[in-house]
This record gives sequence, C-alpha cells and structure tokens, in this order.
Amino acid sequence: MTELYKFSARSLSGEQIGFEQYRGQVLLVVNTASACGFTPQFTGLQALHEQFSERGLRVLGFPCNQFGRQEPGSSETIGTFCQRNYGVSFAMFEKIEVNGDNAHPLYRYLKAEHPGLLGLEGIKWNFTKFLIDRKGKVVKRYAPTTKPEAISADIEALLKADAAS
Repeated sequence: MTELYKFSARSLSGEQIGFEQYRGQVLLVVNTASACGFTPQFTGLQALHEQFSERGLRVLGFPCNQFGRQEPGSSETIGTFCQRNYGVSFAMFEKIEVNGDNAHPLYRYLKAEHPGLLGLEGIKWNFTKFLIDRKGKVVKRYAPTTKPEAISADIEALLKADAAS
C-alpha cells in the first residue's frame, strides 16, 4: 500500500509537502473547518498530536469549505485561528475540496480505500477522520461525530501493533 505516498499537498504557508515524508508514520487525516459545530474537536486533535507524536502519529488537517461554507477564510486566517484558539501545532494544509470533480486526489484515494456507511464514498461533513497505518493502509474511517479522544485507543493499538512488527 504505497499509493498514499505518491500524493502531495500545500501547507498553509504554501510549501508543497510530499507524503513520502510520512512513510513509516501512523496518520490521522481530517477535513476541518473553523466555523463548524465540530470545530472544538481541534482541542482533541491537538491532544492526540501531543500524546502520540513522539511515537509516530502525525495528525494532518485539511480545511474544507464544502459544507455550509464553514471555512471561508484564507490560509493565513485559518492558521491564525487554529493556533490562537486551539494551540494547533500539527500539520495543516491549504483549503481543499473533499467531494466532487475537484476533490483533492488524496481524498479520492481515502474514500475509495475506506468508504463510509453503506459503501458510500462521499464525505458527509467536516471532521471526517481517516486512520492510516505505518504502511499507508487506510484502516478506519470515523464519522464527524466521533470525538478525537474516542480514537485514542485505536491509535494506541495501531502504534503498538506497528511497533511490534
């Protein structure tokens, strides 16, 4: 499962980031928004980042404005908001689309690898989460209502399993 590592995306500062640099890491990929009812999940995502980053977890945030126009700001505005209000220090990328013809290739891949309920691929709302193992395999997809702290045990198990292999 190395297709994941062929992707790249621009960070909020405009730097092109190749996903090859994440090879061997456990990833939690999340589409985010600054003006959503789930926006407080940034606190939990940051807590996961702080708890597990030394052991190999990378949280990757992808702002998206496709759901209720809840991410209208520029990259600078998004970055300032996330840092000021939630202390976000995990990787945040430029705003992307996750559904439709202009969906980012990463999200096309994630949705195909792990469809949602009833096999539907579309992302339903902000804060949909994908957990990816160290080999680049998408192992689980979480609904927007799943709080980051509820994912902690799955991350822990994956980090332990991956460390043992």
